[in-house]
Amino acid sequence: MSLPQFNQNKKLNPKVQQSAVWITIIGIIFVAANLRAPLTSVGPLVALIKDHLHISNTLAGMITTLPLLAFALFSPFVPRLGRKFGMELIILISVVSLTVGIILRSLSGVATLYIGTAILGLAISICNVLLPSLIKREFPTRIGLMTGMYSISMNLFGAIASGISIPIAVGLGFKWQGALGIWSILSFVSILFWLPQMKRQNRNHSITHNQTDDSNINLWRSKLAWQVSLFMGLQSLMFYVLIAWLPEILKLHGIGSDQSGWLLSIMQLALLPFTFIVPVIAGRMSSQRSLVIIASILYLIGTLGLLYGSSDLIVLWIIILGIAGGFDFSLALMFFGLRTKNAHQAAELSGMAQSVGYLLAAIGPTLFGYLHDVTHSWTIPLLILVSISVFLLIFGLGAARDQYVGDNK
Repeated sequence: MSLPQFNQNKKLNPKVQQSAVWITIIGIIFVAANLRAPLTSVGPLVALIKDHLHISNTLAGMITTLPLLAFALFSPFVPRLGRKFGMELIILISVVSLTVGIILRSLSGVATLYIGTAILGLAISICNVLLPSLIKREFPTRIGLMTGMYSISMNLFGAIASGISIPIAVGLGFKWQGALGIWSILSFVSILFWLPQMKRQNRNHSITHNQTDDSNINLWRSKLAWQVSLFMGLQSLMFYVLIAWLPEILKLHGIGSDQSGWLLSIMQLALLPFTFIVPVIAGRMSSQRSLVIIASILYLIGTLGLLYGSSDLIVLWIIILGIAGGFDFSLALMFFGLRTKNAHQAAELSGMAQSVGYLLAAIGPTLFGYLHDVTHSWTIPLLILVSISVFLLIFGLGAARDQYVGDNK
C-alpha cells in the first residue's frame, strides 16, 4: 500500500514530503483517538457518579446527552471558524480545550462536571467536522485509506475506554474522577503531535480560503446533502440507542447485567475492522450503493434476531449489529469527502450532517427509554429500529449516488 501524498505539494523535497506526510497522519490518528473515549468512558461510571454527587437519573443522563447536543448545535458554525482562522489552528485549540474540559469534569463537583462536559463536547464537535475536511484537502486521492485510519483510531479507543473505566475506578482505586480524568493524558499527548501542523498553517489556510470562491452552495436546499445528513443521523441514532439500551434489551433473553456489558463490548469490537476496510473499498467505487445494501440487510438481521431470534444465537446477532454499525459509520464519514468537490464543501457538508445526525442521536436514547416505560416492552422500540434500517437503506442509496452536492441532477 503506497504512502498517501499531500495535495499541491509537488515542489517539496521528496524526503521532506514523506516526513511531512507521516507527521500529518500521526497527528490525525492521535486527534481521532480523542473523539469517542471521553464519551464512552462515562457509561460504566454513571452509578458511581450518581452515588458520589447525589444527582438524579435525569441529571446523570445529561452527562451523555450534553455532548451530543453540543455536536448538534455547534457543528454548523465550525466550517466558518476553519475558513477564517485555518483548520490546523482551530483543531489545535479544540484539543487544548478538550484537555481542559476533561480535567474540569473530573474535579468532583456537580458544576465542574457539567461545565467540563460542555467544553469537551464543543471541542470534539470541532474535530468531528474538520478532520474529514482536512483529509479531503490533504489526501484527495486516498480519502478511503485515511478515513479508515481515522475511524479505527476513534472506535478502538472508544471501545478501550468502555472496558477499562471500572477497572481504573474500582480495581486501581482511582475512583470515577481518575477514570474520567486519565483521558486528559491522551489529549495532552495529541497536542504535542499536532503542534508540527502549525508550520504548514499559512499555506494550507490559503488553499482552503481560495476554494471558497466557487463553493457557495446552500447545502440546506440540496437533496443530496439532506440524504447524506439523514443517513448520518439515522446511523448515529442506531448506534447510541444500542449503546444506551442494549444491556436492558438483552434481559429479554435472560442475560444479566454482567454478561450484557461484555456483549456490548463485543458489539463495539466487531465494528472495528470494518471501520478500516469499508472506507478503503468505498474510496475505490464510484457508487457505494452495494455497501449501503449490505449494511441495511445486516441491521435488519441483527434487530430481528434480537426481537424474534434464538437466545442461543445472541452473540451472532450482536456481532452482526456491530458489523452493520461499522459499515454505516464509515460510509457516513466517507460521504463528506466523496460527495463534495473540495475541502470547503466537505467541511460544510460535515457540519450540516453532524448537526442533524447528533440531534437525532441525542433524542434517540431518551425517546426509546420513554417508549419502553409506556409500553413496558422492548417490542415497539425494536420494531422502530427495524423501520430505521429500512430508512437507512432509502437515504443511503441516495447518498451513495456518484455525484456532488452542487450538481443539478
